[in-house]
Amino acid sequence: MIHGYHIIWGTYGFWLPNDPRGSWSDFVYAWELVRFGPATKSIERRDVDPDKYQAWREAARKALKYPAVTLSGKQALEAANGFSRLIAKSRLCAWACSILPEHVHLVLARHRYKIEFAVNLLKGEATRRLVEVGLHPMESYRNDKGKLPSMWNENQWIVYLDTEEAIENAVRYVEENPEREGLKRQRWTFVTPFAGIPQGGWTTYH
Repeated sequence: MIHGYHIIWGTYGFWLPNDPRGSWSDFVYAWELVRFGPATKSIERRDVDPDKYQAWREAARKALKYPAVTLSGKQALEAANGFSRLIAKSRLCAWACSILPEHVHLVLARHRYKIEFAVNLLKGEATRRLVEVGLHPMESYRNDKGKLPSMWNENQWIVYLDTEEAIENAVRYVEENPEREGLKRQRWTFVTPFAGIPQGGWTTYH
């Protein structure tokens, strides 16, 4: 039985659909990226030559329609405020969260929402919050109708968690993730410490 999910998604331009290391995509939707190869969908991360990969990534990013998004500390904080608002409103249960400059990690408990729908709601609420406070990273790229490009990658990677051990490992990984990028661990008020799987029957966490 699935009790939770470890979800990872990137900001715009972070992990491209034809990334040589593998990706979560079946198709390269952006025409400007087609010349850099087909989609490289893979569950496991592939080993690549670091120098060749760096050259590929720099060239591919330059071909993007918009500059890749890197969140500042203030932008990450406001994105978290958006997550907090949605989690409270929808009664989601987050067991861990790390917001890095180019990607987000969340461990969520199973909910009445499909996980893909919950992730879209989280992305949307974070985006609204950044617009509200004037910190949306794509603000200078509004079109004639006032619409902003998405600051997030379209897809996400989802790991299904069906045991206490799997949940505890995911929580530990997410909590330690900022340190891997030389940042401090993060503490968010909307995160509920994991207290184990309740005994018996179907559980909706909230």
